[in-house]
Amino acid sequence: MSPDERLAFARTLASDLPALAAGTAGGFFAALAAVAAADVALARTVEPHLDALGILAQAGIDAPRGSTWGVFAAEGPGLRLDAAPQADGSVILEGTKPWCSLASSLSHALVTAHVGDDRVLVTVDLRQDGVTTHDETWVARGMPDVPSSPVDFRGVRAEPVGAPGWYLTRPGFAWGGIGVAACWWGGAVGLGRVLRDLAGDHPDSELLQAALGATVLDLADAEDALAGAAAEIDATAVDGAATGPDWSLLAQTVRSRVRRAAAAVRERVVTTVGPAPLTTDPTVAARVADLELYVLQDHGTRDLARIGRIVVERGGVAW
Repeated sequence: MSPDERLAFARTLASDLPALAAGTAGGFFAALAAVAAADVALARTVEPHLDALGILAQAGIDAPRGSTWGVFAAEGPGLRLDAAPQADGSVILEGTKPWCSLASSLSHALVTAHVGDDRVLVTVDLRQDGVTTHDETWVARGMPDVPSSPVDFRGVRAEPVGAPGWYLTRPGFAWGGIGVAACWWGGAVGLGRVLRDLAGDHPDSELLQAALGATVLDLADAEDALAGAAAEIDATAVDGAATGPDWSLLAQTVRSRVRRAAAAVRERVVTTVGPAPLTTDPTVAARVADLELYVLQDHGTRDLARIGRIVVERGGVAW
């Protein structure tokens, strides 16, 4: 699929799928996983569009008809995006934002920016003068046509969403991070199917059966993590009150568990099937490369350390 076809699919799915909220998490995560099981790059396009629409809904803002959305919230060393408040309530953006996926293909984005020491969330029409994308810097072999490159904003008008800090402190921030993990799990399921089919073609291979068995366990652990998180979200108040567990700890724990399982599945499948599918089957080769890059949104040891800090500072584990 082309980027435009993926975005068209994202708009169609958004019209049918209820936004992520208390009471919808199980079905929402399952839908993302199903998309990723079919096409990892498609899930990478769909997930931020749905996330953005959910955030706008929480803020009571209607998205323009036919619009396509990203969420640009990453920070990078030496890069800063500032938002200067204007008399009419809007802001003017100046600076550079890193890791802006599909910015050259989208109509709009939710973007975090700095107002002094505060971080604010704003809506931006990316078709304005002053928005410059840098797709030429994207040389990844995974998701080559889903560029996540820097974007320069020079005198670009944007509209604030919520109060300063609202985006990061609402429970939905953690819930959205779990949605990304659902995509990782779905991508790993797709690789597990490759191994399952190969084992079915060679029923006498104990090596393939053992690899498949280990993959079943990894995928089940990730699925359990996601299902448990969905149950916690669906048990909260429908009005979005910050009830329930420590959402930041839950989200990071789920993401780390799923990332570990997805990485194990990818490595095992590559080792077991050998080079032939990676060099002759474009679907398998793309899935392996796409998933390897996608799970790097989790920061490995740094995020494990984050779990440790939360537990030391706030508790949150039963043992």
